[in-house]
Amino acid sequence: MRLKQASSTLADLARRLVPAGDRRSERQSTRTSTRLVFCSGKVYYDIAGHEARAQATQVAVARLEQLYPFPVDAYAALIARYPNLREVVWAQEEPQNMGAWRTIRHRLEAPLKEAGVPLTLRRQTLAGRARARAIPTAHLREQDRIVRAALGTS
Repeated sequence: MRLKQASSTLADLARRLVPAGDRRSERQSTRTSTRLVFCSGKVYYDIAGHEARAQATQVAVARLEQLYPFPVDAYAALIARYPNLREVVWAQEEPQNMGAWRTIRHRLEAPLKEAGVPLTLRRQTLAGRARARAIPTAHLREQDRIVRAALGTS
């Protein structure tokens, strides 16, 4: 990756789950966010840098650096920091029948129960491509749709 933002410090490399933003905006975000978007890889930079991100004030974004073993304790601790959380979204570029979604979707649900997110409000969703198709020309439109779905502005 040649993105300047994609560089990591040595301390970042040791973390498996990285919340987005600086400490001040992160503290504000934990109080006001109702949606928490998890993603891994390049799609994080697409979401964090998207034009709709500025309007999505109730959306927090976290980057999952290591999918296996899943960072169960770090994930549960992060969920607990969002008292108004109502929805967790997994965003991925890959189609839903590929990528990490099928492997980790059950891991996203358990800490929501433990954090006391009401069952009627608790949702876990996927912001990603439909099942795999061979239409490479639609990539940019589909990428924008994924980011907007993750941010809740679609």
